[in-house]
Amino acid sequence: MSEYERPDRLTREPTIEDIHELVGASTPHFALQIRNRIRNLIVGLPPDHPVRREGERWMQHLEQVARGAEARGPVVEGERGLRSYVGDQQLPAEG
Repeated sequence: MSEYERPDRLTREPTIEDIHELVGASTPHFALQIRNRIRNLIVGLPPDHPVRREGERWMQHLEQVARGAEARGPVVEGERGLRSYVGDQQLPAEG
C-alpha cells in the first residue's frame, strides 16, 4: 500500500471518510503505518477541526492495536513472556 495511493487528498481538505478509508480493516502489522498516514493527512488542520479530532482518536486506537498485537494471554509458569507484553499494566509512556 503506497503512501501516495490517493494523490487527490493533497489537493483538497481531508474528510472523515478519508480517515475511515485509511483505517479500513487495519491489522496490527500495519497499524503504525496507517497512523502515520492519518497524521500526515490532518497535520495542517486546526485543533478543533472535526476531521482532526477523528484522526487523533483513530491514531490513539491504532497505537493500542500495534502495541497490543502480541498479547495472546497470560504468561504461563515456566515460560517467558514477550518483551512487548505488559499484561494488565498500562503501556509505558513513550519518551
